[in-house]
Amino acid sequence: MKKEIKFSLVYRDMWQSSGKYQPRVDQLVQIAPLIIEMGCFSRVETNGGAFEQVNLLYGENPNKAVRAFTKPFNDAGIQTHMLDRGLNALRMYPVPADVRKLMYKVKHAQGVDITRIFCGLNDVRNIIPSIQYAKAAGMIPQATLCITFSPVHTVEYYANIADQLIEAGAPEICLKDMAGVGRPVFLGKLTKAIKDKHPEVIIQYHGHSGPGLSMASILEVCQNGADVIDVAIEPISWGKVHPDVISVQAMLKDAGFKVPEINMSAYMKARAKTQEFIDDFLGYFMNPGNKLMSSLLLTSGLPGGMMGSMMADLEGVHSGINLMLKNQGKPELSIDDLLVKLFEEVQYVWPMVGYPPLVTPFSQYVKNIALMNILTEVRGEPKFSMMDKHIWGMILGESGKLPGKLDPQIIALAKEKGYEFTDKNPQDNYPDELDKYRKEMDENGWEYGEDDEELFELAMHDRQYRDYKSGVAKERFLTDLAKAKEESMAEKGYTAEDILAIKRAKYEPVTSEVKGQVIWEIDVDSPSMAPAVGKHFSPDDIFCYITTSWGEHTPVKANFDGKIIEVIAKQGDKINKGEPLAYIERTKE
Repeated sequence: MKKEIKFSLVYRDMWQSSGKYQPRVDQLVQIAPLIIEMGCFSRVETNGGAFEQVNLLYGENPNKAVRAFTKPFNDAGIQTHMLDRGLNALRMYPVPADVRKLMYKVKHAQGVDITRIFCGLNDVRNIIPSIQYAKAAGMIPQATLCITFSPVHTVEYYANIADQLIEAGAPEICLKDMAGVGRPVFLGKLTKAIKDKHPEVIIQYHGHSGPGLSMASILEVCQNGADVIDVAIEPISWGKVHPDVISVQAMLKDAGFKVPEINMSAYMKARAKTQEFIDDFLGYFMNPGNKLMSSLLLTSGLPGGMMGSMMADLEGVHSGINLMLKNQGKPELSIDDLLVKLFEEVQYVWPMVGYPPLVTPFSQYVKNIALMNILTEVRGEPKFSMMDKHIWGMILGESGKLPGKLDPQIIALAKEKGYEFTDKNPQDNYPDELDKYRKEMDENGWEYGEDDEELFELAMHDRQYRDYKSGVAKERFLTDLAKAKEESMAEKGYTAEDILAIKRAKYEPVTSEVKGQVIWEIDVDSPSMAPAVGKHFSPDDIFCYITTSWGEHTPVKANFDGKIIEVIAKQGDKINKGEPLAYIERTKE
């Protein structure tokens, strides 16, 4: 009888590994039926780390997004799963226990079946409580091993961790090869070691394509007992992302495994719809380099998901470093020179800080140390002199136990600064906080939401949630999008005048009805300022006032239902009848 292999579509991670943003809720509900129609997925990754934050950055409600995206899969009998950072839950830094417990109740109520729990340090103290919290809430806890390649990360090391997680109640284990640096034979041996001892446990493999080993790794883990493989679909498969389901299915079918058939008509529709999302706006925030594979990733071990942010960091310091080198009479560095230098510095730094697996947030910490070391070296300052409190928290043990030993130089630097190392349970460093957030919601008159989901969102992402509630997040996103579109057009050779003309031609002007002076607000209790980009108007709303030469304040009604795209007239500007005050986009019916 052929061994059956199931496929999971990591639709959330596909986007996170490609760029800054993920599809909006209106787009997610369009793609879900097509994913179901493809007929080859037993699981879909619908949410988790970064998903909720991205929704808040749009100025949208992440709880509505999760419920809307999971429902079609729930109805179709396809399991949904989320990414969960253990002690850090859905953010980049530790979360109190009461907030972690609430998360599983909320996500289960929202339609999420499985939570993939990982700790960036593979510290079981950060994973086991989440296994228990998830089971208590009715979710399936999938305990995770963060795969990397180092002298301390052996098959025995990982198999021992798997034993502890399974004993704690995990019915599934994920091999999370977030950088794709796990060697195929090693991964096969690890899979076999777990399956031989725990044949009933489901093993799911998650491997990025970055350095080019993922297809060989998939074949090895399947031949040694893996049950589920994470895959992607075009147009954002491969590169720094994940292998495409078509290639994985063909390879495994030829190797004698039982694999599901793919409805290619639905695949092409899902492919086109995903490209539509990219063309709509998501592509403006996608780094082209993330579509490429690179063997250089084997030297640094950095995950594909952070390559976009890393390149942005490099571009940000590139000119500053070259200016300092030029002033010192030294040759300047190209961006490729700087990239290689960064990879080399990561290789130097990583063992010194105890070989933390390079996954969120520790991949960012190690990368940041390396980048700051390059900067301080150019300045003639000592290395390891620009590490923030989060990096020190990792080094001191506040986030968990490091897998390797710290270099004596790092230990000496910590003592010099008067820092203390700790081996106590990481969660003990972060007391409960839900009561504090309940008080804030009560004071603001905010609803806790269905199943306390709004309370959870504030407690998990307090700063982003406040910006969402105030409207600041929406305004910021629209401004960022407009800027990204203009930068894209400029790269294609358009002049500033061309860009302005194209933008204005696409939208509808609101014009002045009389000749006079523009007054945006005449209420003495309100500031005299133009409406913000993205502000919505209804037909009967007063858009602005025009002060005529005879001193009359003539109100200009909006006469439209839509939002501001660009404000032309400034406070006090003189304007003729028929000239544009602003450009708007009407609400689609």
